[in-house]
Amino acid sequence: MSFRKINISELQFNPFEKIGSKWMLITSGTPDSFNTMTASWGQLGILWNKNVLTCYIRPNRYTYEFIEKNEIFTASFFGEQFRKMLAFCGSHSGRDCDKIAETGFVTVELEKGIGFEQADMVFVCRKLYSYDLQESGFLTDDGIPAVSYAKDPYHRAYISEITAVYVKE
Repeated sequence: MSFRKINISELQFNPFEKIGSKWMLITSGTPDSFNTMTASWGQLGILWNKNVLTCYIRPNRYTYEFIEKNEIFTASFFGEQFRKMLAFCGSHSGRDCDKIAETGFVTVELEKGIGFEQADMVFVCRKLYSYDLQESGFLTDDGIPAVSYAKDPYHRAYISEITAVYVKE
């Protein structure tokens, strides 16, 4: 099955469900060397007169190395039947295993980005800006640092322009 490029204005979905509940794969690198990880944190919107996706990656994640080195990454969205494969990609490191071989995902190159044939929709993103979250930035005493960062480092946020959107034909 192939993909069709659409105008972003054609999209109609709930981003809270699509990102937070159904998850996405963030993928960066080249066809010869890339990594992917499952993400359930992110935002979609308009910033600097551009359509943007913001994603968050911890510096201890293998995908972080690829995102740092490359200008382009993708965000791939899937149906519920791929939940176990997404869970695997979120709980195993590409340093230790071949996630593609383990899950059976099939890669496809989309405008210098790596997507997956099984995806329903893929955003091709170009990094615009990054910043590191830090404890001093929290404005409330909700206990978020203690819960989210007790064992792992703070995330780096990547604000990225959505340069292309592909959907299944």
